Amino acid sequence: MPHESLTRFAIIMLVSFSAVLSAQREFDTLAHLKPQASDDTQARAVGDLLTRLIGQRAGDFIVSVNRSLAQANGSPDACELWSAKGDKIAVVGSTGVAAAAGVYTYLKYFCNCHVSWTGRQLNVPSPLPPITGVLRISSPHRFRYYQNVCTQSYSMVWWDWARWEQEIDWMALNGINLPLAFVGQEAVWQEVYLSLGLNRSEIDSFFTGPAFLAWNRMGNLFRWGGPLPQSWHLKQLYLQYRILDRMRSLGMIPVLPAFSGNVPEAITRIFPQANVTKLSPWSHFNCSYSCAYVLDPRDPLFQRIGALFLSQLLKQFGSDHIYNTDTFNEMTPSSSDPTYLSAVSQAVFTSMTAVDPQAIWLMQGWLFVHDAAFWQPAQVRALLRGVPLGRMVVLDLFAESVPAYSFTQSFYGQPFIWCMLHNFGGNSGLFGTVDSINRGPFEARRYPNSTLVGVGLAPEGIEQNAVVYELMSELAWRREPVRLDKWVSLYAARRYGSSHQNLPAAWRLLFRSVYNCTLPGYKNHNRSPLVHRPSLRMAADLWYDPRDLYEAWRLLQAAAEPLMAVETFRHDLVDVTRQALQLLVTEFYQEVRRAFQGQQLQELLTAGGVLVYDLLPELDRLLSSESHFLLGAWLERARSLALGDEEARLYEFNSRNQLTLWGPAGNILDYASKEWGGLVADYYARRWGLFVAALVECLDRGRPFKQETFNRAVFQVEQDFVRSRREYPSTPVGDTYEIASRIFLKYYPQAMKKLQEASGFSAGGLHRV
Repeated sequence: MPHESLTRFAIIMLVSFSAVLSAQREFDTLAHLKPQASDDTQARAVGDLLTRLIGQRAGDFIVSVNRSLAQANGSPDACELWSAKGDKIAVVGSTGVAAAAGVYTYLKYFCNCHVSWTGRQLNVPSPLPPITGVLRISSPHRFRYYQNVCTQSYSMVWWDWARWEQEIDWMALNGINLPLAFVGQEAVWQEVYLSLGLNRSEIDSFFTGPAFLAWNRMGNLFRWGGPLPQSWHLKQLYLQYRILDRMRSLGMIPVLPAFSGNVPEAITRIFPQANVTKLSPWSHFNCSYSCAYVLDPRDPLFQRIGALFLSQLLKQFGSDHIYNTDTFNEMTPSSSDPTYLSAVSQAVFTSMTAVDPQAIWLMQGWLFVHDAAFWQPAQVRALLRGVPLGRMVVLDLFAESVPAYSFTQSFYGQPFIWCMLHNFGGNSGLFGTVDSINRGPFEARRYPNSTLVGVGLAPEGIEQNAVVYELMSELAWRREPVRLDKWVSLYAARRYGSSHQNLPAAWRLLFRSVYNCTLPGYKNHNRSPLVHRPSLRMAADLWYDPRDLYEAWRLLQAAAEPLMAVETFRHDLVDVTRQALQLLVTEFYQEVRRAFQGQQLQELLTAGGVLVYDLLPELDRLLSSESHFLLGAWLERARSLALGDEEARLYEFNSRNQLTLWGPAGNILDYASKEWGGLVADYYARRWGLFVAALVECLDRGRPFKQETFNRAVFQVEQDFVRSRREYPSTPVGDTYEIASRIFLKYYPQAMKKLQEASGFSAGGLHRV
């Protein structure tokens, strides 16, 4: 589409919201949550961002920040752009974030450019395309939130400053102004606990290793994967200084942590009279690493510890007056008495306001969805209303699938943020709920007496399915849903910088199938047999018609040769091919199972042989050829943070264990599965090889297959991988086009044949592959 048409589209779809009367309730209690940096500082920060993004072309943009612009546009955040002399574009935003989002809107819809976790396409035209009149964009949402508390562990744990800098730039371009800032808090906690009389070994036995800190912070785990080296504390502390400085310079409002009551066991040695409760085990862990000690918020010691931590935190990092902590995250309270629950939340909030009288408590609302049986209306209301109205903001964390605002009467008056969770564990695999997210925020605003104050992105893991996050981020700056088919066609054009007709056609197919799950409450855990410990009882249902995925695969492959130098296309060709092979793994698994159950040894050997000795090795070669799918890069990042071999071993163990066993005994096995080069060959393929060999042996000897016996054997394979120090390439190996073409020619005809043989649809709208 030529830029003149893009201009009309942008002006029509991204008009000012100044005349729109928002249904959201305004909370004066939140008015102080605003950028602390001066307008000039924010403008300079956006200019620096553009230099990092487009180099010398940054000089083609004249950026300024004027906070009064939002009021003039009648919305919380706004930006105006127009053509200036010398083929330049003038940009003025009410905040640095608004200015950055305005520039990215222009780059997308006027220059056909694209920025994502999985590649950039920044062929900026020269001169810059002109704007007719003034392009105004604004957001009806005061807050655009980002991160899940788990994102810090599943995706960000090994990041250095260079990677954080890229992410903060991405946040600004996508209009995010309320990000979590949790790095470095263990260094503060160590000082607090030392001041209370705990010794270093007691503190070391409390903290988990780096890859599991999210669950230590939430009170689910302790000790596992630890102890944390002192060098870790120091590096994370200084990293947090840089993160906060950059976030604030762009006009963001960082969310700092607060105290939830989770304490080391040694607190009972120092304060034997404290009201400390030992909780039940979390998930599939026992009390060696779980059964957290929780200090009753009504105990005076709770106020003392909470105030000590927050005082030290603010001394180190300053404050923007908003803090996250989560009581009872995936843990059942000791009492369902509403009086008790109200007293708990009141005490938690008091521990914040004792240090910061302007404190706002940001709380994840996941507990109400995770344990709906406990959190009945009386209990939810008591917990929420223990805090003065407007002094707590609730994250409706999984609103695209299970919106909690609708069964809590808009959180009983507390302001909330509609969030898209989307991804659990950072799993690979194409997935989305685009119809739901295209409607959901607008329905939340129209809800009777809605207390909506923002929208957000809350994935457990990132760097996957970039299209879903770009759509959700853009919806925060719109006043009505988009036409998804048109939106994704434009997305394809700018992501690849190409007008090839196959590209929008492929993406329209993806958007109507794999990216449009409509099953109520569906959670995006990659359920493919490929990434799970093999058994004879593995599910094989899909939420989409695989024919759409295979046809999108064919269209991308047919357009591939001239586009292989484009980073974004190369990534997506690998990703869609990976998804197609994931489907074929399920097909071959079913053939293996049928052959075993029918006692057909030759058929078992044939199907199992193709799976183990050809399909999975080809998948590993494909993934190893693309920079975003490398196990070696993940492991190298972990080792690079170490001072010495002992730390390197600890960090590598953490990184391998999280991906696989997730605990000492496969406690949360394969939850954080990834389809990466090296991991497929040395972990998943080895498990499948052992499984097929076990079935063959059972048929050959006339024995039944015993899952428990196999589990003991395969656990050794899994442990061997976690303990291994084998190095993997951290840069791509092989010719992606050659490998992808070979796979397509080999397996696309088989996919079509298997579809013809398939039994069709099963009940409930699922597709059987």
